[in-house]
Amino acid sequence: MREPLIAGVELGGTKVICVLASGPDDVCDRVSIPTTTSDETLGAVEQVLRRWSGYDALGIASFGPVSLDRGASDFGFITATTKPGWSDTDVAARLSRVAGVPFGFDSDVNGAALGEGRWGAARDVSDHAYITVGTGVGVGLVLGDRPVAGLTHPELGHIRPARAAGDDWPGSCVFHGACVEGLASGSAIRARSGMPAQDLPPDHAAWDGVAHTLAQLCHMLVLTGIPRRIVLGGGVMVGTPHLFPAIRTKLVDSLSGYVAAPGLLPIEDYVVPAALGDMAGPLGAVELGVRALG
Repeated sequence: MREPLIAGVELGGTKVICVLASGPDDVCDRVSIPTTTSDETLGAVEQVLRRWSGYDALGIASFGPVSLDRGASDFGFITATTKPGWSDTDVAARLSRVAGVPFGFDSDVNGAALGEGRWGAARDVSDHAYITVGTGVGVGLVLGDRPVAGLTHPELGHIRPARAAGDDWPGSCVFHGACVEGLASGSAIRARSGMPAQDLPPDHAAWDGVAHTLAQLCHMLVLTGIPRRIVLGGGVMVGTPHLFPAIRTKLVDSLSGYVAAPGLLPIEDYVVPAALGDMAGPLGAVELGVRALG
């Protein structure tokens, strides 16, 4: 019996990646579309879905905030977003009408978490967290192989961490200033250092603050009792291997021995880099499509 063929759509704030695939070893097509206006972008995705044939389901992993309550009138919408022209955009219904197959819908970071759980760095655990550190910071939580959502999907990139001693930089988040995103995202790194993260040398002082902030986020995640592994991905984490030892050390120091769960140590096996790279999101969308088939 063949694996189901899925049309996966990862809708990001900068670009959309559409894949026709059943998994990482069977990607039949991949299309990249710039994210411009909502009508232009979704129209281009619709053209791709009409061109493809033979797929069994559609999976959509979208930037947000998004509405995930199937009983709500705005289920499948991007809600109040900072991206101009995208607030109150009905994504799921519009694309599913064109596809005409069962569909799954979730946030982009929950999608990436599911991709890493199915095929990547968390494939051997049923409970994990995925942190994406890029232009912003997002967290996907998976419990019992299912993404966690309630009133909303997790927005843990906006928690306010304990600050490093002597660090009073106000942060760059337009909502919360010195939240995790306002201190450790690619946007924050550029605002603080004057350089994009990829150009920042490993010994630059800004990295210590980034590692401290991400360790504080990991500290909070450990204390939820959910993740048996924390996976970090996104543009800032790619090409910065020096960050991982610093985050791990600061996390262990911050916990101060309070959590003694066997799975936490060795810490090198608990806080790990993403394995799927830039395919985590598209493959997560594929997994959402698989799950829509029941």
